[in-house]
Amino acid sequence: MELLWPSAALVVLVLALFFAERRYPDAISRLEENILATLLAIITLVSFSQVIARYGFNTGWGGALEFTRILFAWMILFGMGYGIKHGVHLGVDAFVRMLSKPGLRIAGMVGAFCTFLYAFMLLYAGWLALLGADVSTNWRQTGAIGYWTFMFERGTGLDDLRYPLWAQELFGVQDRVQRWVAYLMLPVGLALLAFRSLQGIAAIWRGDRELIIAGHEAEDLVSEAKGALRD
Repeated sequence: MELLWPSAALVVLVLALFFAERRYPDAISRLEENILATLLAIITLVSFSQVIARYGFNTGWGGALEFTRILFAWMILFGMGYGIKHGVHLGVDAFVRMLSKPGLRIAGMVGAFCTFLYAFMLLYAGWLALLGADVSTNWRQTGAIGYWTFMFERGTGLDDLRYPLWAQELFGVQDRVQRWVAYLMLPVGLALLAFRSLQGIAAIWRGDRELIIAGHEAEDLVSEAKGALRD
């Protein structure tokens, strides 16, 4: 029952994204791109300022490395679902493209389902008990949802990342930033990956796309280059 509310929150998030995307597809795409661009910009700015501070003024922010590492993880986790949506994940499709059109469709759907299964297993692994796996000794940490809930309940702080003194005094928060704050993108990113994989299965079934990867992008680039040279 302790995992119910974070699981329900993820379901609500995915449903809200689904309906918002149906109504405002361009706005959602821009929002996703802006989130990724903002994360990258902050990482670049903090890293650059640290170099200037350290080598120019012999000072710096002690939590910069941990902060940029967390943001980099956020960018990867959020970008997984974005990559599925836009088909930019690299993959090898030499074999599946030798199949017939129905065979390619089946292979594409199987690949998308395996991606969904991968995301779901990492998101919540407690269901493996149905297959005979022993998760009784660590059931609260089975998967990203359980691990995040475990950290949320304990409020364990990060090693070097701390709240500003004014925030501690104003809001009465603890000294170190809680790990559940930093790890929030872990279950969110996996939930988005699972959602985009299901969307990929549906799109392949409808014939709107062939695969969820961009394995033939090198061939397309070569073709475009040949066309440009001819022109």
